[in-house]
Amino acid sequence: MAASNMKAIKRRIKSVESTMQITKAMELVSSSKLRRAKARAEQAVPFFNLLYETMSEVASEAVGFHSAYTELREEGAALLVVIAGDRGLAGGFNINVFRLADQRIRELEAEGREVILMTVGKKASEHYAKTTKRVLGTFDNVGETISTYTALHMAQHIVHLFDQGHLALVDVFFTNMVSPLSQEARQMQVIPVPNMELNPGVRSLTHYEPSPEAVFDSLIPQYLAGILYCTIVDTYASEQAARRMAMENASDNAQEMIDDLSLKYNRARQASITQELTEIVSGANAQG
Repeated sequence: MAASNMKAIKRRIKSVESTMQITKAMELVSSSKLRRAKARAEQAVPFFNLLYETMSEVASEAVGFHSAYTELREEGAALLVVIAGDRGLAGGFNINVFRLADQRIRELEAEGREVILMTVGKKASEHYAKTTKRVLGTFDNVGETISTYTALHMAQHIVHLFDQGHLALVDVFFTNMVSPLSQEARQMQVIPVPNMELNPGVRSLTHYEPSPEAVFDSLIPQYLAGILYCTIVDTYASEQAARRMAMENASDNAQEMIDDLSLKYNRARQASITQELTEIVSGANAQG
């Protein structure tokens, strides 16, 4: 009985060791991808900041500035761009951004606003495939290879629908990597463009042709593309960080299980040896 118990424990130890090898490998892969994604995100931020500052200057320096992209329309649908991961095994990474987006959907529907979705990431596509919401587009497996051209294509499609009057507002839901150990699901209002007149009353000698509004509106696709690119890259980096943490925790748990099973195996082995010695001594005494 003890021998069969020992064999079962040994098989369990080998099984957990095989699982730990997989989690260790996934942890190393995520760490490598995280470094590359973090570098891409840091390279994209200065460009977006400069573009936003330029748009703010245009809006601030124009007397009586007015643009359709800075005011909320009464008519039109709300487009929610939900960015999630392409794979699982990342803890509650995807759940957090879905919870935030679903809350916003309920708020908008309570206001009587139609909600349209655009999903980025396979997990987002799977999550909202079960809903009755209209999906404008799905973009799977783009986080690792996203380019500015892909982001601009997405942005131009959104701007085209807005110009036709189909959309009233655009929100982006993504995950921000606060640190390699902390990721936070966030919502960003994209259209109407917020906080434009940063320095009201300040005027420069810059003259915009044909008008400040025309220059501002022409920058909107690049502005939206910059936001999409940065948030997709940031979400991808967050996904890798979350998966690395999840796999590290899984490896630690596996090691604890191995230690516990090894202790049980040694106890069973000791009990088996003790039983054999007792039987030998008992047999010798009986024969004597």
